[in-house]
Amino acid sequence: MTNGLARASVRFRPASFVGSLVALLLGAAVITACGTLLQTGLTAHLPPVRHAGTPVVVAADQQARVTVDRGEDRETVSTALPERARVETALAAEIAARLGVAAAVPDIAFPLQEVRTGRPGPDAALPPLTGRGYAATAITGGGAAVLTEGRAPGAGEIALDAATARAARLAPGDRLTLAAPGGSGGYRISGLTAEGAGAASAWFADAAAGELSGHPGRADAIAVRPREGVDTGTLAEQVRQAVGDRARVLTGDDRAEVEQPGLLQARELLSGLGGSFGGIAAMTAVFVVLGTVALATGQRAREFALLRAIGATPRQIRRTIAAEAVLLAPVAAALGILPGLALARWWFGQLVERGAVPRGVRLDVGPLPMAAAVLISLLSALTAGYVAARRPSKLRPSQALGEAAVEPSRPGVVRTGLGLLTLAGGVALAALAAGRAGTDAANLALGVVMCLLASVALLGPTVARIAATVLGLPLRSGGAGAAGSLAADNTRANARRLASAITPIAMVTAFCGTLLFMQSTIAHVSAEHVRAGIVADHVLGSTGAGLPPGTAARAAEVPGVRTALGVLRTGAVYETGDALATATALGVSGDPARLPQVLDLGVEEGSLADLAKAPDTVAVDATLAGTLGVRVGERVPLRLGDGTEVTPLVVATYERGLGLGQLLLPRAAVAAHVSSAFDSQVLVADAAGADRAAVAAGLAALDPAGATVTDAAGYRAQADRDMEISSWANTVMAGVLGGFAAVAAANTLVMTVLDRRREVGLLRLAGTTRRQIRGMMRWEALLVAATGLLVGGAIAWITLVPIARGITGAAPHVPAGTALPLAAGAVALTLAATGLPARALLRIRPIEAGAGRQ
Repeated sequence: MTNGLARASVRFRPASFVGSLVALLLGAAVITACGTLLQTGLTAHLPPVRHAGTPVVVAADQQARVTVDRGEDRETVSTALPERARVETALAAEIAARLGVAAAVPDIAFPLQEVRTGRPGPDAALPPLTGRGYAATAITGGGAAVLTEGRAPGAGEIALDAATARAARLAPGDRLTLAAPGGSGGYRISGLTAEGAGAASAWFADAAAGELSGHPGRADAIAVRPREGVDTGTLAEQVRQAVGDRARVLTGDDRAEVEQPGLLQARELLSGLGGSFGGIAAMTAVFVVLGTVALATGQRAREFALLRAIGATPRQIRRTIAAEAVLLAPVAAALGILPGLALARWWFGQLVERGAVPRGVRLDVGPLPMAAAVLISLLSALTAGYVAARRPSKLRPSQALGEAAVEPSRPGVVRTGLGLLTLAGGVALAALAAGRAGTDAANLALGVVMCLLASVALLGPTVARIAATVLGLPLRSGGAGAAGSLAADNTRANARRLASAITPIAMVTAFCGTLLFMQSTIAHVSAEHVRAGIVADHVLGSTGAGLPPGTAARAAEVPGVRTALGVLRTGAVYETGDALATATALGVSGDPARLPQVLDLGVEEGSLADLAKAPDTVAVDATLAGTLGVRVGERVPLRLGDGTEVTPLVVATYERGLGLGQLLLPRAAVAAHVSSAFDSQVLVADAAGADRAAVAAGLAALDPAGATVTDAAGYRAQADRDMEISSWANTVMAGVLGGFAAVAAANTLVMTVLDRRREVGLLRLAGTTRRQIRGMMRWEALLVAATGLLVGGAIAWITLVPIARGITGAAPHVPAGTALPLAAGAVALTLAATGLPARALLRIRPIEAGAGRQ
């Protein structure tokens, strides 16, 4: 009986299920998209190219790891290192001693730039080169066999790949001046290598390559070749025994991690988007589906009452609801899978275009995200239906029709209790976040927003009644006419219906406001810090790998220059709570006492001049210092860019770190721990009375490869570009969540208006004009929009304050250019979703409308 009744309800009254279908479809689409990104993050791989012929590669772990206690359990958390970690070259000898190893070759790669010294014109300029040790030709071409002309390089010599030499019109015997991270010098071309041996490469004698790389004694990887008859598994096991826990032993597609350092960061990004954001999206989808299905079920209270009146049991009604969910949810979820995959493909493609994911990684489309979408949709529909039908199914048949005819005067005790509990939880989390610093505060933001939204949904009728009473006062005063007065009274009398429309608007506002204004706050404070901090007259930068060593010293010799300091950008990892986080860091060359002449960081305590006293010193942004709980004179545990653990002494704290650098260290302390030890910029201050244009011309004449001469405004523009991906990611998140919640809000509003056919018909029979009804609907829509915006805005503000103060040390920045369109969009959405179905209702003759839905 119940299955037949459920099929009949879906078949003959499809309009009652359209709203639920839309909500379930959109929820499944979002869950499918996020699940697909998560699966791609877990399985992302690339085939090895350079090491394709080397079955085993030894490399350092490219992640920082720490073990934390979670109650009685211990868990290892990790994060990708901002720079390449390297292995000791001495490991090669230990590996080569194993029986199954034929050769263990250290592989070193470092950027090179040509220093122009009068060679033939610009058309013969060398492209950016990669420097390597000549022994590594065995990895790709079998040693000396790769030479097509000349001989292997000795001291003061290089071998150049044939394609590059031909393009630059070079031949064996010619000389080049090259700048490497470890120094600059002149080199004679001793020979040419085959193009397949390494495109755009310069091969040095092995001892020279180690010094020029800037990290002597360390290699990017060690390529291991087996003896004849030794399989990959046996070889890998012998190598593991040799290296122990000092390095990772890679086989198969894992070898591509050495060639593509960005692959690990891409996995982390995709896993974060699909996991963390996917969790938020899944909770939002469940939240919306629960509300929509509960609304659709509640609108059929009269039907359930009639069934009770003719003898249906509570169990039969509950089974009917379950049967409807089983019929509707899988179909809706299946329809949402294709849009979800399309969203995932677009999202993934944008990440590839922006360089966040290496080209060649493929989106992994599998059945698990789709199955999860169907399962979550089904469980959400079942739960919502059971909860909504609980009250009408328990009523005695003699009371059912009477109870269904009017809205309950007050919400149930269980619902009110849960609402107060989630409200108290949200307030407690917000208070806890306000007392935390840095990322600890930001990590609590999701809990705050979800608790407060859940409390709004549970306490919705109470919130709606208060809003209708307070905001309805101007309407009742007569200023809005009869339509306004009718709208105020109607919304107060039907607070439950109003609540179902307010919650999605509040959700749109809370999610979009939190994500967009968090990014605007960070961008605003970063811009302020850069604007106030960069006091240099000139900024010498590079469009390539960076500025070669000695550029700052050469800039200081330009006439009219007072100070020139090099800045090496890197990152450092620190532990906060039970997680690892990354901070931006600057390695500064020259005399740090002169730093305020080009970079005003707003020192709060200590002195930057003390950075010169020892290499194990650091200055820390004050907000980060609060997160780490350190002060001047204390040591702070950090991991440099390549994972090397250090505990430098804090000699100063400063105010302006965002957009500039949250950590300031001597260049010598970080140069050996970065992927490329080329300076990112050189900051230049003019001497008193110097000709600014003449100084700029002198700096341009230094002519390091790819160099640009700009000023503080140019530095700010570069800093803005560095934040582009983060800003884009937050905007996309806001778009996905906000768009989903906006459609859900429109869906809910349409459902509530179309359910008022009987009410509208009675108003028309009582003499109310079409114009008055449209006016009433408009005022109700504005009341819904205003309440949703106020509630959502309050939730966003409560969430943003601890995040903003924890990350930036400032109050949230809410630009009018973002806030006003968001508010206008919510109002326009509410008016459209209310006005269009209202017009459809008004086309029905009053006597037909009044007789409908008895």
